[in-house]
Amino acid sequence: MVARIEGHIARHLSPRVSRALGGFRVVVLHGARQSGKTTLARRVAERAGGTYVTLEDEPMLQAALDDPAALLSAWPTPLAVDEVQLAGDRLIRAVKRLADEEQTPGRFLLTGSTDFLSVPTISESLAGRARLMRLTPLSQAEIAGAESPPIERWMSGDSPPGAPRPGSSPPLSRRDYAELICIGGYPEVLRLPEDLRAGWFESYIETVVGRDITALADIRRSTALAPLLRWTAAQTSQELNLTAASRRLAISQPTVVSYLDWLRAVFLTQELPAWSRNLSARAIRRPKLHIADTGLAAHLLGTGPQALLAPTSQAFGMLAESFVVNEIARQATSSAVRISLWHYRDAHHEADIILETPDGSVTAIEVKASSSPSPRAADHLRWLRDRLDTVAPGAFAGGIVLHMGEHDLSLGDRISMRPISSLWTT
Repeated sequence: MVARIEGHIARHLSPRVSRALGGFRVVVLHGARQSGKTTLARRVAERAGGTYVTLEDEPMLQAALDDPAALLSAWPTPLAVDEVQLAGDRLIRAVKRLADEEQTPGRFLLTGSTDFLSVPTISESLAGRARLMRLTPLSQAEIAGAESPPIERWMSGDSPPGAPRPGSSPPLSRRDYAELICIGGYPEVLRLPEDLRAGWFESYIETVVGRDITALADIRRSTALAPLLRWTAAQTSQELNLTAASRRLAISQPTVVSYLDWLRAVFLTQELPAWSRNLSARAIRRPKLHIADTGLAAHLLGTGPQALLAPTSQAFGMLAESFVVNEIARQATSSAVRISLWHYRDAHHEADIILETPDGSVTAIEVKASSSPSPRAADHLRWLRDRLDTVAPGAFAGGIVLHMGEHDLSLGDRISMRPISSLWTT
């Protein structure tokens, strides 16, 4: 049984936000609703002797709309302004003007529940003045109390596969993984009893889809947004097929593209672009689509841990892959190591996840919802290793089959098998 969390969980992004305020005039912290932005922004501002205000408070929002410069000048800095998208372009232009007048770092910490660069009511990007940072829902590494994102050591090779280490956590069962998948990483969900979680997810969807998107976008058929989100959940970890979505929902492909852009803008979905280093002229270049939290995806699919464990379940493998993608993406946003996420597929081979660092180093991952995958599960990784060794010697750092069993072992020549939990326990 996966325990509920109690108390405050330290966020890996927190010290990076504080450091950014030491060098940038403006820091923009954006991310999904209920991911913890308010708590983080308040703590960072208070530690620095600053102030926190929220534009979800109606009088504060009205003050921001009436005279944004006066509001922004009235408080000790750094001034954390929560949900800035509600006040639109006029507030951001006032931020720009004040930041330019007094070019000292740490003036403003702005937060928003919509991708800052995608808000149509905000034309000013604060380019050259602001550091944009994304806060995700909780990673398993944060929940486990890791001091920093383990993916940093994982990618550097400081945590190679091998025999279980003394004092390491007991292995997780497939049921444990099924429960983790169905809970997800929203902090409030992790604090709720199981029987209240469905109501939370229902209200969350209604707020984000029914209010946030329709308030910001010119949505002519807003009733299609919720069905599109459910369709996306059913397709999580699959390649994006616009034709199928258009046919299923009876809306045009341009409308599907526009609505998917909005689901991405409010951080409900994410895409893994197709990766290629000219390995094959037949590479399929459609992105893979993932729901950005598997707890939300499981709710949309109406499934739970027991149903996922059924031998006939088709959702377990899909959700397991999205769970791993989400964990890596969450750690990557807080990591000092720049990591890009991709997927690879051609007519005969595929890799669920490709991790690439700026120096061109590549780590390939296969995800298996099995406790005892066959060594042949690594065949595609071996092919990719051999191809890269030919066309880009030294680029292939490793291939890893992540699974739900106990085995942590080498399969030879940079290929290994590891438990999924090694993402947050190494």
